[in-house]
Amino acid sequence: MFESLGTKFSSLIKSLSGKSKISEKNIDEAIEEIKTALLDADVNIRVVRRFINQTAEEAKGEKVLNSVNPGQQFVKIIYDKMVNVLGGEGAKPLSLKGPDTQSVILMMGLQGSGKTTTASKLALKLKKEGRKPLLVASDLVRPAAVEQLQILGKAIDVPVFAMEGQKDPVKVAQKALIHAKVNSYDVVIVDTAGRMHLDEALMNEIKNINKAIKPDETLFVADSMTGQKAASIAKQFEEAVGISGVILTKFDSDTRGGAAFSIMSVVGKPVKFIGVGEKAEDLDIFYPERIASRILGMGDVVSLVEKAQETYDVDQAKKIQDKINKKTFDLQDYLEQLESVTKMGGLDKMMQMIPGASLSEEQDNETRKELTKEKAIIQSMTYTERTNFRIIGPARRKRIAKGSGTYVSDVNRMLKKFDKLRLQMRKMSKNKKYQAQMLKQMGM
Repeated sequence: MFESLGTKFSSLIKSLSGKSKISEKNIDEAIEEIKTALLDADVNIRVVRRFINQTAEEAKGEKVLNSVNPGQQFVKIIYDKMVNVLGGEGAKPLSLKGPDTQSVILMMGLQGSGKTTTASKLALKLKKEGRKPLLVASDLVRPAAVEQLQILGKAIDVPVFAMEGQKDPVKVAQKALIHAKVNSYDVVIVDTAGRMHLDEALMNEIKNINKAIKPDETLFVADSMTGQKAASIAKQFEEAVGISGVILTKFDSDTRGGAAFSIMSVVGKPVKFIGVGEKAEDLDIFYPERIASRILGMGDVVSLVEKAQETYDVDQAKKIQDKINKKTFDLQDYLEQLESVTKMGGLDKMMQMIPGASLSEEQDNETRKELTKEKAIIQSMTYTERTNFRIIGPARRKRIAKGSGTYVSDVNRMLKKFDKLRLQMRKMSKNKKYQAQMLKQMGM
């Protein structure tokens, strides 16, 4: 996520934050680097100009040049301006009515933006929040669009309203609202047709649906990898139909950041959600301040903790703690922890949230291979071996290696690593000073 931009900004922050004195020349040089970084990231030129002009004006004031820590003060200005460009502090929640009445969400965007998949992700998110969502298949243009939504809905156990043989998407949407009211669905998510390019037919269809169902939210779905182009398309939808917010898909694959940086300033509408993976759960709330922190290399510990809370429950955490204290933490427990890391999005995504920590693409690939290998090795063991790894002698190691498609040396290395891990975990659970050191390293 924003790898190239993050690398440039992190390098700039490191060079500035430690300086006890800053001159206007230092600031001008830094501003020029920021300008280049943002333009390389495909950020809208007007947004770049506004950003650097405001940053330069504030940075050259008495507050920075004569402050005790001018470097840190300048970094704070960059952070504040970045948060502002991304949409201001805090999440921008959906404007939904209470669960005792009906709320309607209209999804729109170009074909290929991930609109249908995003509709199902949003339905799952609202379902987890206690809502009763209904998905509506109003995309009658793209082949198999209705079937795709039905498959996605079945996977998350959310019903999909569709009308076989109906050619008018407006009638489908209207009938869906009646169906939702009769069956007490409190959120109706209407998936609409997209086109490869903006055209009059697309806009007229969206306008007609919007007029007929009067949605509480009109969400524009855009592929974040299209850069500032996403902002210009969103502006046309805003002028023709009106949008209440934006969802950026493929956000985890966006190495530049042009869309995220341009949309709020160009369209005047906030990014509300970001797609961060292919799984149904991979839709996150957009927090400008957290994204700014990650770009500047400050990490995002809050999001990391939230991800952990979603993955672990209190009882499980207590159970693991108890096992560590009693020296009964075994390979079965370790396997469950490896599965939890996968659920949280992988080690690379977790590392991005820890201040000062990062994995190169090569390191990430190696780590993934290693974790996959370790899981295969443990899964090739008997239950007795998993609960008592001390009994795994040469003959058993040979059998496990053959069963997991690895070498005996791989099994030996994994068992040695696990034994060392158990000692470290026990040491941390008993030593408060050691815990504090570990947390400090994580920026906590």
